[in-house]
Amino acid sequence: MRMRKKKNLEPRLERCEDVTILNPQEMRSHWREIMPEAEKINLEIGCGKGRFITTLAAQNPQNLYVAIEREKGAIVMAMEKVKTQNLANVRFIVGDAAELLDYFADDEIDDLYVNFCDPWTKRHREKRRLTHRNFLALYRHIMRPTGHFYFKTDNVELFDFSELEIPDYGMKILTITRDLHSTDIPNIMTEYEERFSSQGMKINYIEAMFPQE
Repeated sequence: MRMRKKKNLEPRLERCEDVTILNPQEMRSHWREIMPEAEKINLEIGCGKGRFITTLAAQNPQNLYVAIEREKGAIVMAMEKVKTQNLANVRFIVGDAAELLDYFADDEIDDLYVNFCDPWTKRHREKRRLTHRNFLALYRHIMRPTGHFYFKTDNVELFDFSELEIPDYGMKILTITRDLHSTDIPNIMTEYEERFSSQGMKINYIEAMFPQE
């Protein structure tokens, strides 16, 4: 579902240009130049309003975080959170996950997060799911062999699909649960997650890695 157009959206985006990568294709192979001392360069696909990425970045100032989001109305709020909190280790891309290979070189990303993406439940839309093997192939290119893939969703159909697709593609599932909040797995709740878990909906979670070669 698309968000309503935010008031003064373009001026707000312009005020956040210092945390925005306007030409991400030019950053390919050069992300470490933003923060040479970074222990890791981690990526969130679909950052929404930014609670997850800003909390994670604040807790881990030693890492650089890159967040991708298509919806300008959502990402501008994430950008504003970063500026309000004076976080120097977060950058944003207004873009699409399908373009990842244009944005990142091989082995440039450590850990990758996908939280509450569109489940694409209509027939013949499976290839748009961010856990479809076409996207997993992109992740494998840009992630280091030691990187971890983290996935959360409240959608049972998407999780059923992902639970099969991820190992079928050759990834090793390290952790899996259909009730994340009942476990002691460390977790940062997104805005969406907090709202729906408060209504009794269970959160599904997978942590996985690509095979070592």
